[in-house]
Amino acid sequence: MTVNKVQLTVNDILEKDFKRSMRGYNEEDVDQFLDIIIQDYEAFTQEIEKLRQENERFKKSMEKTTTRQSVATPQVNYDVLKRLSNLEKAVFGQKNQESEM
Repeated sequence: MTVNKVQLTVNDILEKDFKRSMRGYNEEDVDQFLDIIIQDYEAFTQEIEKLRQENERFKKSMEKTTTRQSVATPQVNYDVLKRLSNLEKAVFGQKNQESEM
């Protein structure tokens, strides 16, 4: 169910007047039933809003996580390359010094 397809609001239900006829429905029964519908409708509306807010929080959380990962990954790679370079210098530098002796 999307918001665009919702045709009634709580007030529409609350303020709805039905025509009366000789063989019509019991007005109290209709009113009681509409009261239940209004309560359910309000509960559904609150639940939808709660889920929308939760969805937005998840989206923002995912954006932050994605941003952190994309920023952190190049830094990690740079650190690994720097360490590897230092290790190569230490290993190959020692071999060059040993071969010169």
